[in-house]
Amino acid sequence: MPKPSIRKPDPSDGRIVSSQHLMSPKSPELSEFEFGMIIAWHGFARWMMRCMTAAGVKDMAPTDVLVLHHVAHRQTEKRLSDICFVLNIEDAHVVSYSLKKLVGLGLVKSVRHGKEAFYSTTPAGNEICERYREIRESCLMPGFSGTEAENDQIGDLARLLRTLSGRYDQASRAASTSAP
Repeated sequence: MPKPSIRKPDPSDGRIVSSQHLMSPKSPELSEFEFGMIIAWHGFARWMMRCMTAAGVKDMAPTDVLVLHHVAHRQTEKRLSDICFVLNIEDAHVVSYSLKKLVGLGLVKSVRHGKEAFYSTTPAGNEICERYREIRESCLMPGFSGTEAENDQIGDLARLLRTLSGRYDQASRAASTSAP
């Protein structure tokens, strides 16, 4: 009589992932998290573009929206390298393109201090950011309770995302050194 085959448990059982073949027995939850990050990023990107359109500026890519809001952050001048660093964008050309686009739209201005360009929002840029904020408050925020427990959970998740960002950055450096 043949022995029954013993089936290994499938780590993806009941898990929602985009790439089952990448799941590691060490942490199948990481694949769940990655899928959540993928769909959250695309939802967030769609939200940013549509909110900016509702605020009055069409055809802005997610990076354009992020760059505009960061340039407006604390109303201080920012250098290209600082914007790239804070937004964790490795390719400065991507941010440079967004800045040129935002300057062309009259939302950001550039001034030179020595050899470096510094960027800040124009009054029109500040108005668009404020309009974006108003739309965010009216469309996005009603979905949140604002309770201490909910805000603590969101804060914990934000800290986890920053921690995982560091791990992915370190892994990308390791992959770069082991590439053929």
